[in-house]
Formats: sequence, structure tokens, C-alpha cells
Amino acid sequence: MAVTMNDVARVAGVSLKTVSNVINNYEFIRPATKQRVLDAIDELGYEANLTARSLRSGKTSMIGLVLADLSIPYYAELASDIMKAAWARGYRVLVEQSGNEPEHEKAALQGQFRTLTDGLLFIPLALDAEQIIHAAGKKPLVLLGEYVQDPRLDMVLIQNHQAAAAVTAHLLAGGRRRIAVIGAHDGDTTGSNGLRLEGYKAALADAGVTYDPALVIDCDWRRDGGAEATARLLDSGVDFDAVFGLNDALALGALHELLVRGRKVPEEIAVAGFDDIDEAKFASPSLTTVAPGRTEIAERAVELLINRIENKDAALDVQQPEAAFELRIRQSAP
Repeated sequence: MAVTMNDVARVAGVSLKTVSNVINNYEFIRPATKQRVLDAIDELGYEANLTARSLRSGKTSMIGLVLADLSIPYYAELASDIMKAAWARGYRVLVEQSGNEPEHEKAALQGQFRTLTDGLLFIPLALDAEQIIHAAGKKPLVLLGEYVQDPRLDMVLIQNHQAAAAVTAHLLAGGRRRIAVIGAHDGDTTGSNGLRLEGYKAALADAGVTYDPALVIDCDWRRDGGAEATARLLDSGVDFDAVFGLNDALALGALHELLVRGRKVPEEIAVAGFDDIDEAKFASPSLTTVAPGRTEIAERAVELLINRIENKDAALDVQQPEAAFELRIRQSAP
């Protein structure tokens, strides 16, 4: 029969709550009490001694990765790159999906998931900076993405504004003047959607093209969201000669809807995306997009986090490096 926490509590002569507090690395426990619980864990073989060993050493050689949803291609490919970067440095990665829910994000910062890891890579979409700082505790934390930007937090950034401006400038150079943007709401200025929309607006202004909010369509950042947003544009009668999806899933959904409707890409309507997921180069036509430096993001984030883990007592300055991007020009917007 499997050893339980009740068995550990009985052997250690403490309450079940005390055993739970030790396992979850609760700070305010008397050392002698903690030692009795660890000895009982060793004696009974609870969790194959893994918990006890990690508690004794203070190190698990595991890092956590919290993201919204692994079904989103960019997140899945980023997670793969992070795992490779961590493996090369002697660490493994535990992945948790938050589903964009604040309680799930908070649980990943405070709960058992956090205690199993030495540090955390976190892509927040629901919590703000104050909530993250309050919940994060003392273990190292590095943020990814642009939903939260704060000078107190380590993070690795994408050049969203500059990259979106580059995509838009490329479409303008190809003679497009009515460029629809899908995945943002008119007035967005923060987060990936807002920063990319601002880059789009800046490129229009540089080219002397008037910004038209009717060309900005909000939708979920998925293929079906891109298809639905493009259908709305087509049905509305709004004139447009290009679609810029704020991620590749949106652009691929747009591409599908245009082809289903018999619209020629790129002859009638050009399509561009953002992320350069693997599927982009195999689409028909292949997708023009931004490669935001995903491998560099993974490498720099893992390196930064492990440096924090292995120098936890050092007073290190906050770091917020930006990854380089590259415009990948393909058939959908040559």
C-alpha cells in the first residue's frame, strides 16, 4: 500500500497540516519540526524520497514554465525551445497551462507547482505587475511576453512595435494601401496586440497613409478567430487589399477564408502574419511573417533564470533584453 501524508504525520508525531507545510516549503516552521518530518519521509519512502532530497538540498534542477495554452502553435514551439535550452544547462522543465485565468496564474506562482521548481518562466495574461510581485515570493522569476512590463521584473522582450512596423512597411512597399489588422481593438496600446497595432499605425503615418479604425478587427488569436474576422471584413463591404494577422494563427485563418471565398492571394489581397511558426512556410501560398527571435528568446530567458537561481544571494540588476527579429518574405505577400 502506498505511503500517505497521514503515515508521515504519524511517524513524525506532527499534524497532517505540518507535513503539508514542510512539503510545500512553508517558511515559518521550526527547524526541529521540519527535520522530524524529513526524517519520516526518508524512513517511509514517501514520494520515493524525491521531496525530501530536494528539500534538503534546496535545489530541484527543475524550472517551471507557465503559459496560456499549449494548443497555440507559438507557445508550443517556444516551450520546445525552452526545454532544449534548459536541457543543455542541466535543468528540466515543468509546464503549466493557465488558460488566461487569474486564479490559475496565481496558483502557479504560489502553489505546489512553484515548490517543485527552482525558478519560473512566466507568460502572464491575467495578473498585473503588482499582483505578480506580491504572489511571486523569493524564488527567481523571469517574464516573457509584453502584457506586463515593469522595471522591477526580469523579462525577455519581443520588438513588437518595430517588427509590426516592418511588416506594414513591406505591405505598403508592395502597393497595398488598405491594410486590415486582425487581432486588435482600436485604441489598444499595451500588450502584444497594442504594441503591434501601434507599430502598424507608425508605418502608415511614415508612408502618409491615413489610419482607418474600420480596418482593425478584434478577435481571438486562433485560426478560427482569423477566419471569422476576415469573413466579417468581407461581409461588411469594407475595402481592403491586405490582411495583417497579429499572429500566424490569425493570418492562416484569414488565408483559409479568403481562398474559400475565391479571393486570390496575393493578387487581390496580400496576407502577412507574426511569429513564423513552422506551419507558415508550408501553407499554400506560404506565409510572409515576422520571425521574432523565438530561439534567442528561449536561450536568453533560460540563461537569465538559471543565473538568478545559481547566484540567488547576489545583488543583480534587473535585466530586460530584447530579441532580434527578421522579416520572412514568402508567397502570400511577396
